[in-house]
Amino acid sequence: MELKNYQQKVIGHLNDFLATLEQYQRLDIAFREYWAERGATGMPAYQNNVKGIPHVCIKVPTAGGKTFIAVNALEHLFNALQRPNPQRPKLVVWLVPSLTILEQTYRQLDDPQHPYRQKLNERFSGRVAVYQKQDLLTAANFNADTVREQLSIVVMSFDSLRARNKDDRKIYQGNGYLANFLNATWYDTDCLLPEHEPDSLINVLRPLRPLVVVDESHNAESALSVEMLANLNPAFILDLTATPRKNSNIISYVDAMQLKNQHMVKLPVLVSNQPDKNRVIENALKLRRELEGLASQQEKSGGRYIRPIVLFQAQPRTADDNTTFEKLRETLVELQIPAEQIKIKTAQINELKDIDLLSRDCPVRYIITVNALKEGWDCPFAYVLASLADKSSTVDVEQILGRVLRMPYVQTHTHNLLNLSYVFTASSRFTNTLDNIVSALNRAGFSQRDFRTAEPILTIPPSQTVNTQPELPLKIPTVPSTTTSTLTNEAEHDTIDPSKINLNTPNSVNELDTTASHDSTTPKPCADPELDALKQQAEQANRDYEQEAKNNDDPVPPEQERHMNYQKMQERWKQSALNLKLPQFFTRVATGGFFSNEEALHLFDGRQLLKGFKLSEQAIDIDFATIDEELRLIDLQQIGKEGDEDYRAECFKVDTQKRAALHEMILKNPLPSQQREVSQLFFNAIGKQDPIPEAEVKAYIKHLVESFSKEQVADALANDALYIRKIKEKIKALSESYIEKQFYYELDIEKIFLNPYYTLPIQITPRKNAPPIQKSLYQHEEEIGVFEREIIEKIADLDNVLWWHKNPSRKGFYINGAINHYPDFILYTKNGKVILIETKGDHLDGSDSATKLKLGKEWASKAGNQFRYLMVFESNTISGADTLADALKKLKNL
Repeated sequence: MELKNYQQKVIGHLNDFLATLEQYQRLDIAFREYWAERGATGMPAYQNNVKGIPHVCIKVPTAGGKTFIAVNALEHLFNALQRPNPQRPKLVVWLVPSLTILEQTYRQLDDPQHPYRQKLNERFSGRVAVYQKQDLLTAANFNADTVREQLSIVVMSFDSLRARNKDDRKIYQGNGYLANFLNATWYDTDCLLPEHEPDSLINVLRPLRPLVVVDESHNAESALSVEMLANLNPAFILDLTATPRKNSNIISYVDAMQLKNQHMVKLPVLVSNQPDKNRVIENALKLRRELEGLASQQEKSGGRYIRPIVLFQAQPRTADDNTTFEKLRETLVELQIPAEQIKIKTAQINELKDIDLLSRDCPVRYIITVNALKEGWDCPFAYVLASLADKSSTVDVEQILGRVLRMPYVQTHTHNLLNLSYVFTASSRFTNTLDNIVSALNRAGFSQRDFRTAEPILTIPPSQTVNTQPELPLKIPTVPSTTTSTLTNEAEHDTIDPSKINLNTPNSVNELDTTASHDSTTPKPCADPELDALKQQAEQANRDYEQEAKNNDDPVPPEQERHMNYQKMQERWKQSALNLKLPQFFTRVATGGFFSNEEALHLFDGRQLLKGFKLSEQAIDIDFATIDEELRLIDLQQIGKEGDEDYRAECFKVDTQKRAALHEMILKNPLPSQQREVSQLFFNAIGKQDPIPEAEVKAYIKHLVESFSKEQVADALANDALYIRKIKEKIKALSESYIEKQFYYELDIEKIFLNPYYTLPIQITPRKNAPPIQKSLYQHEEEIGVFEREIIEKIADLDNVLWWHKNPSRKGFYINGAINHYPDFILYTKNGKVILIETKGDHLDGSDSATKLKLGKEWASKAGNQFRYLMVFESNTISGADTLADALKKLKNL
């Protein structure tokens, strides 16, 4: 199981934030700069919920795969956290809001066959243990040694920290099982809570500085809950929720359109208001039967098994009133629905316990509930929500609507009707009901654009024809107020009467009773103008929504959009700019068909050339002699830094006490044992270097550390963070050198080639606007430096230059060769020439200048006569580059 495209972007956003935080070391500044880099200069300030502790949120709609995102985030988080403290234990406290979600999450993370656990094993080399609170209280495979050697995840409920009952208070009580931690030489007891015993679980967790994952975090941010989070003494807090609170520090938004494009959700939701409850039941039954017929046809054609389910949302008179549910069951049975297909799930009754609703052997097609199916209950087969609230009531679907949104098997289905979900109501307050549905969608992380209302269908005598293709409104329609006359007999129309439910079929719904055999014949559809019209509206709604989703493949969520610094392309240059396709490097990749030799074009990524790279055989000549000088530079950088210490990122402070204790223990051993310990510590901190195999990284580090003398081992332990940084830099340099050699070889034999591809965006989002300079492509360009401004002002004065654009680093056009090179400027001349310009002021050391210049010139030569590449130095130039004066001469003649 791999990350979807939008999930990969979320992980990318997290990495970007971690890099920014590591750079600035201040939570408020890092959060501001992170969003400014994305052009969102008006985002709310960082909320310092737990002082000094990074506390960020990822907003993911229901069915967006929050748990899988968190599973993949762990490696990246620990990579960042271990850079300053390589010996930091990898402990995760995974908090969930309910026992249902706790059981589900623990099962998913603990089961070796589940994709989540398989991903953890892959990323952490199989050294993973998953616990529940009771496992920790009894120290079951949980001790001071195991937490240093593995990834340890403990799944707990919020209530476990609230100490509201005797069982929950156990984490705050003394516990002899955990005394092992107190005796560990590396274990720091200075941060214990004095009001609790040193060997209480809460005090055992605190020195381990856990990474805290908060699932459905909107349930966990009251003042009390923030205090509970602080009690854990976390290194980092990652929230995941569909509905962030106002004090959430959101670093990534996932939009519903992205989920639709990846087939994660059944959107849009089609909402149909019926005259009364009988019609709600009737149409829910008919539609469900129709959906199962389509699912059966799809399966016979090679599709996967789907058994659509209706959720009936009843409205009991009191909390203890079970007669409402039983009467509804009786009604369904009277309509010849087999009793085994009907289950009740309420706060008091749970007939779904131990039932696998996705099993082919499960007969359940109807679930009667109120609001018991909340977060944590998921069944992709649930397609229809039928609300049986009183006609004069506003339908409360806020808790339950999200349960019908998950797409079966995360794939699009042959029949359009199986790609969206349905809500039937019978409310005279339909406008209020629609408001409630919008609220329910908001709660699930969606919005008003993610549902459609079905046009009311008039009952027409059979002799008349029916227009079954009414236009779908995209906004909530105005519903006329219910008149007094229509309410006169409301009580009569607001009761369920099986005799008034016409299933309009020669046989009963039992036609699809497949408890005896799952090969029963799909019933022939019957003439039903109302259902036919509803189906046509549903199909049109799905087509419209899918087209909208395709047109917005990478949408900016509304919460982010209103803070964006949008700068549009100027009209006078638009045509020439939008017609331009800048060439990028591509390669051909086999499509994978068993009997096919077809190949597809893929945008080239230099990492793909590392397939045959043997890191273990590379040189280990790393210069560690400059460590002392680098330490002095770091000390100087810290002097004079000002700011509120409450915002200083605690996670990047070096824990000197723990380090000293661990180093003392290691240095007591013989040299070979010291080398093994240091080698393992370094590998744990360096982690995977994709796509280089883990075994290659381990072998390289082992080979390197085995060359250390006893004195150098001691120095490596004392300055581990700098040693690790230098080793990673060496691995990176070796990798890039290998990639460069392979790149130019494959370019020569035309396995890598240029293809017109990159188009300039219609608008950009600069983090800071450059001053107005003539001929800029956009209303305002990205901020530019002093030498850049000098260059571009002189270039803009040239008569033959039509427009120029400041190419934003890391998010604009790049030459994707042995390295990814983002030139500073893109110029376009009146005769159609395109010139890429890289500037080098005297303050730049130019360490990568030769590599960039070689790549840029190669790109221009392969791209054709329309394209040029110039590298412009302020004064000290290199072979093949230009001074500003020389560059201007060349540009005049293009």
